[in-house]
Amino acid sequence: MTDRPSIARLDLNLLVALDALLTERSVTKAAERLHLSQPALSASLARLRTHFGDPLLARRGNAYELTPLALRLAEHTTAALESARRVFESQAEWDPGESTREFSIYGSDYSLATAGRRTAALAAERAPGVRFRFMLHNPQIVEDAGNRLRSADGLFMPHGFLTDLPFTDLWTDTWVVIAATGHPSISERVTLDDVARLPWVFTYQSQSAFTSATRQIQQLGIEPKVEAVVESFLALPMFVAGTDRLGLIQAGLAEYATRIAAVRAYDLPFDATPIHNAMWWHPMHRRDPEHEWLRSIVAEAMRL
Repeated sequence: MTDRPSIARLDLNLLVALDALLTERSVTKAAERLHLSQPALSASLARLRTHFGDPLLARRGNAYELTPLALRLAEHTTAALESARRVFESQAEWDPGESTREFSIYGSDYSLATAGRRTAALAAERAPGVRFRFMLHNPQIVEDAGNRLRSADGLFMPHGFLTDLPFTDLWTDTWVVIAATGHPSISERVTLDDVARLPWVFTYQSQSAFTSATRQIQQLGIEPKVEAVVESFLALPMFVAGTDRLGLIQAGLAEYATRIAAVRAYDLPFDATPIHNAMWWHPMHRRDPEHEWLRSIVAEAMRL
């Protein structure tokens, strides 16, 4: 037997109140957010404190701070609320042309500028009421993808970083090296000697965040001289223009790079491993007709 209360006896409206309180860290602001009176939300906070046996919000001077338990709860509350919302918004028959659902997708700025942009454009033609929330990922989100994808619809990510999650293959790209227009050391092509000798700007450089091409450079016995790290493929050309640095971007961004900055794109002096891009998603969405539509529209957009 357990002393934990049955979920059947819990008021799920308290989950809404808990999420607002943990986000706003203020009864007044949380009440305003939920369009409730302050006494009503104070009553909800009292019930939550009784349930958890913890104050949740602790006054420090003129402000409130989250207790250690509240900090732990904050990691799960938003995901739980989103899951509950999806349960009650599910329909036996779903018409994308009539839907106002919002889909949330993580990705790098490269994948959002390519797959995200094209997906949103195609969806606007097929389902004008559907909305998208495109969010930049980071190493922590990728490392915790199994949990993060419980409250998001997808993650644009090349193969090689995630396992044990379902995926939908999208498109294949490759790498190019960019250098400043009129670079004094480079004329018609980039050589391995250039790769080893010249300084670089990388997009990621850690054990869990890297690009396949930078790993290949190291596997060739070359330790690149990294002068700058910028976690943005779209911003990288600005760190190359007017310098003697080299940079790596996807071929799909080469035209963009040469348009926004005084840089030129070159083939790599080795056979770079292709980038096999996919959308990764949680198994809970496998038989969700709305998510099936999302997967199909993303795949179609990248075939056009």
